[in-house]
Amino acid sequence: MRKLVSIFLVLLMLGSIFLFAACGSSKSADGEEEEENESAGFQGEVNVYNWGEYIDPGDDGGIDVIKEFEDTYHIKVNYTNFETNEELYNVLTNSNSTYDVIFPSDYMVSRLREEGMLAKIDFSNIPNYKYIDERFKNMAYDPDNEYSVPYSWNFVAIGYNADMIKEGSVTGFKDLWDPKYKDDGILMFNNSRDAMAIAMQLCDPPIDPGAESFTREDIDRATEKLIEQKAVLKKYVMDQVFAEMEGNQSGICAYYAGDIYTMMLNNENLDYCLPEEGSNLFNDAMCIPATCKNKENAELFINFMCEPRIAAANSEYITYGTPNTAALDLIDEDMLESELINPPQEYLDKCYTFSNIDDDIYGYMQKRFVEACSASAEINEVEKKTVNPAAVWAVGVILALVIIATLIIIILDIRRAVKNRGRINKI
Repeated sequence: MRKLVSIFLVLLMLGSIFLFAACGSSKSADGEEEEENESAGFQGEVNVYNWGEYIDPGDDGGIDVIKEFEDTYHIKVNYTNFETNEELYNVLTNSNSTYDVIFPSDYMVSRLREEGMLAKIDFSNIPNYKYIDERFKNMAYDPDNEYSVPYSWNFVAIGYNADMIKEGSVTGFKDLWDPKYKDDGILMFNNSRDAMAIAMQLCDPPIDPGAESFTREDIDRATEKLIEQKAVLKKYVMDQVFAEMEGNQSGICAYYAGDIYTMMLNNENLDYCLPEEGSNLFNDAMCIPATCKNKENAELFINFMCEPRIAAANSEYITYGTPNTAALDLIDEDMLESELINPPQEYLDKCYTFSNIDDDIYGYMQKRFVEACSASAEINEVEKKTVNPAAVWAVGVILALVIIATLIIIILDIRRAVKNRGRINKI
């Protein structure tokens, strides 16, 4: 009996220990996050989804923007990156992740707005909006200034290595299809809108990449142009372009002008050209998804990003133009004088901006771009070589002779069989 009582008491004690342990650890994920934030001195959080290398981290005497925001407002910034607008869109529509601030480009702002995926911004919480240049307001992607705050602007240019390619010999996007640069390493955008736009400009006749709508035939023609490029192309890239160009691993690329400016600072062998065909002029903006969970913190973060010294620090770091008028007085003059940051107005007049396109056409563009990316360069080369008419005729003649010879053999075999059957019957 004593043994039974002892065992009962031991079990009771163990149960109590497990019960207290369970009570002490029964927190939801949100509760754990709150406890961590509180222990770190944070009173909330904001989830930010931005392009890679698109905010000043504080290196080389700059401002660690995220840390300064956290220190100032005691709000934790959960910061992650995307590489393309299409990736941003897919994450917002096909995953359980929720974000409070996102940085889409102009046409993607329009798409998200039209699909009801953005929340209206309370501009009374963003007093620094007064610093945004009027020419960046009432844009086509947000005509009533309800869903976005401009962050940066830039355009697409060409960068090349003057050690590999003769200085001044590159003049436009057509050079990205030139076989003489194949061994130097040609790089192309790994996103459908930018790659298709360049291909459209080179079609005969050209297709306007800034059109409000495209036909499937337009996209098919651009796709064929991209497939044609595969014979000379090294690879499709996004952020990998920095390692490729700065490390002298590739010789020529189409990329965003501000990023080419950065690459030139890191590799003195690099040069640039403003494509003679004209180029895509784009704006990136700060928006709040409709699914956001920390809207006040999101607006506080956007307002902080519009402070002139913060906007200037970010502009100098990403080397893109800023729509913040007060920030211009704080930015390095050499940067502002570069054509890659502030191109001449006559060049801007040749540029186009992307429009939001219909869902079915957008989906078709995505599908065809994937097909272009996966097309085999070797097959393309073989196809080009087999277009020789004499070779085609020679192969045709040989096949015809083989078929005729086969038929003759079959006929002779049948005749022999018939004769042999006749002999057998006679016997």
